[in-house]
Amino acid sequence: MGHPDKVADRIADSILDRMLKEDPAARVACEILIAGDHVIVAGEISSAVRVLTDDEIASIVRDTIREIGYDGPETGFDVDGAEILVILQSQSDDIAMGVDAGEGGELGAGDQGMMYGYAVRETDMLMPLPIMLAHRIMARQAEVRVTGLIPDLRPDAKTQVTVAYDGHHPAELDSVVLSTQHGPSWSPPERQRILASAVAEEILRPALGEWWRADLTVHVNPTGRFEIGGPRADTGLTGRKIIVDTYGGWGRHGGGAFSGKDPSKVDRSASYMARYAAKNLVAAGLLDRCEIRVSYAIGLPEPTAITVDGEGRASGSLDRLEAMVRDTFRFTPTGIIDTLGLQAPIYTPTSFHGHFGRDPDEGVPGSFAWERTDKAPLLGSA
Repeated sequence: MGHPDKVADRIADSILDRMLKEDPAARVACEILIAGDHVIVAGEISSAVRVLTDDEIASIVRDTIREIGYDGPETGFDVDGAEILVILQSQSDDIAMGVDAGEGGELGAGDQGMMYGYAVRETDMLMPLPIMLAHRIMARQAEVRVTGLIPDLRPDAKTQVTVAYDGHHPAELDSVVLSTQHGPSWSPPERQRILASAVAEEILRPALGEWWRADLTVHVNPTGRFEIGGPRADTGLTGRKIIVDTYGGWGRHGGGAFSGKDPSKVDRSASYMARYAAKNLVAAGLLDRCEIRVSYAIGLPEPTAITVDGEGRASGSLDRLEAMVRDTFRFTPTGIIDTLGLQAPIYTPTSFHGHFGRDPDEGVPGSFAWERTDKAPLLGSA
């Protein structure tokens, strides 16, 4: 959550959530640039109720950064002294006309493009193992930092997990890289060795669980130290972690980012719906590995295409599974919003530790509804 790109994502989703509290039908496309002690908030916000003032947005920005853990200049961001520039305009009337005036009372898609959903019978959450382990490590790093179990850790961190496969099945964990920002007390080389040992014991071993082994190749802060971090060391932008946000490189990606976008933007909402459909097909035992592909034309409610790709224990053809998906899941923007309850302030928890492979209601009630498997019995019986 402390990586500058993810800081940007969290600010964007915090602004989105605040707007949805004011107006569930608000249109929001919010982009964030954070560098040094400067934050730029840009994009489009429209509401029939009211739009947040620049001062309110600046307050959200500061509160969000402080919650992450950047609470002083020494941590990597001067949250109180930062300069915050707000450049917001209303949504284009041409776009709004198409979204509002969908056929048959349905919302039109807020953009054109392709979206993908993926699920695999590889973990309990039906996610690829490497990205699930990476998210567990990051969640554990945040817990250890906040509780002080390892003292003097700071928010900026990221990890990489390499898994050896036998065909399509994970065989063993090959290596782990964890770079974690820290205070000056850990900077001397001899202290880095102690930190590496503490990270392995208090972060990696608990997070990896059954995949941990004593001879695992572990790289902690490979450069030798990581004292200077956060926006002081690296510029952050919304939408630059779309692979981390999804499946870690498994499956495909249509290129659209999520954070800061209201659910009329199918870049976000249709990706959630595609994950929901793919996960339920796998949970029903119809496929071991499933990818749902969907595409839209801006302003039109119905997708221009829905396809199912997969392998495993399908009892029928992929064409039959595609028909089942069309019959079971409503892929119009209105159908997606209604099915998943997306016009609600549920998005901030998605901005760190991944948008998929989470527990429904994790963080706030109503969040991660796309992780439910409530359609699996219906699909299985069909």
